[in-house]
Amino acid sequence: MTFNPFNEKSKKVKDTFEDWKTLYPDSYDKNEVSPFTRLRIILMNGTEYEATWFSHQFNRHCTDNDIRREIALSRRIEQQQQKRIACLKPIDESILETTIGYEQLAVDLTSILGAREPNKYVKKALDFALLEDFDHLYRYADLLEMEHGIHAERLVGDYTEIMPGRPTISEHRYPYDDVRRFVDNKSADLLTKLNIAIITAAEQQTMNYYMNIGQFYTSDLGRKLYSEIAMIEEQHVTHYGSLMDTRGTWLEENLFHEYVECYLYYSCMEDEEDAKVKKIWAQHLEQEIAHLQVAVQILEKYENKHWSEVIPNGAFPELLTFHSNKEYVRDVLKSVGLTTEKEDYILAKDLPEDYEFFKYQKAVNKNSADVASHNTISKYIEQNGLDYRFEVAPHPIRQLRDRQEDNTDVGRA
Repeated sequence: MTFNPFNEKSKKVKDTFEDWKTLYPDSYDKNEVSPFTRLRIILMNGTEYEATWFSHQFNRHCTDNDIRREIALSRRIEQQQQKRIACLKPIDESILETTIGYEQLAVDLTSILGAREPNKYVKKALDFALLEDFDHLYRYADLLEMEHGIHAERLVGDYTEIMPGRPTISEHRYPYDDVRRFVDNKSADLLTKLNIAIITAAEQQTMNYYMNIGQFYTSDLGRKLYSEIAMIEEQHVTHYGSLMDTRGTWLEENLFHEYVECYLYYSCMEDEEDAKVKKIWAQHLEQEIAHLQVAVQILEKYENKHWSEVIPNGAFPELLTFHSNKEYVRDVLKSVGLTTEKEDYILAKDLPEDYEFFKYQKAVNKNSADVASHNTISKYIEQNGLDYRFEVAPHPIRQLRDRQEDNTDVGRA
């Protein structure tokens, strides 16, 4: 039976506050946790950050204090949820180990969304950025093994390969070329709208994590690598965020945000194997249904709109389930030579010589030896003879098979 959160009875939001003991649950064991449990935790932490960020922006663009009080009440619960989820991460998991989880989430989540995406333009956007996050995983994994002696394949549980994607040095584009065409909400499939909202929140979380945590890393090379990849994550947030139709009202957007949270918590609850974590997803779903009901009420009260005018069919579409995506990624790697030209995609080799992409590359990447993503692999090869990878078969792209030299031309030259 399909779940429809609009048909569920809920508690009052004011009756769902948690005490401090509840907000500090037992952390997972980093050596025993399922990689997919870790990914769901990272995903929902980012989802709650997005909820809080959106709610604050709504508060700053609203003149009615009755509405502002309602969203402040829900926002306080969202904050509690985020704190509870964040504390599932153990104290002994390092910044870089957590980062491997962030990048594995980016790879597998984007693959899952891309594989099910009905809109061809949105699928292209997902597949394009997928190859960049895939490369980030490879760069961070080499840094982790080089500086800490930890093999990232153990952290990803052998579910995700670790090898080059579109080289990070090739990902630096002129800002105009990160803006996509937006999707029309009235004609778009509900799954498309969910996919855009989910991936935008996930990439935004990664951007913020790298922006805030990078300077606390313990080596100059690592600090530089976080700075570089944080810049790419900003591009990804622009890339995905520009797919959103911004013509909805704040109250319509508020309703959809709450719906997305209900969808994700229900998906996580159905997919989760860890009993303790599964219980948290179930409790948060109950809280989110209460938030959704408030969003329904204030939309009706202040704009005289029924929720079905925003989401015509409230029943959840295909749920989000985590699984290995090795073959999907290998297939998408065929497009590794692409870059962007305004709203569209083009092989870098087909761009005019005077295009802004090349001017930006010359400004930012004057000397490849100064580029941290390239430097990380070069130093690893210098110390070990070969780069660090986890491959189940030879790399599908011939130019990226050489393990004794980091390629800086693919997608750039």
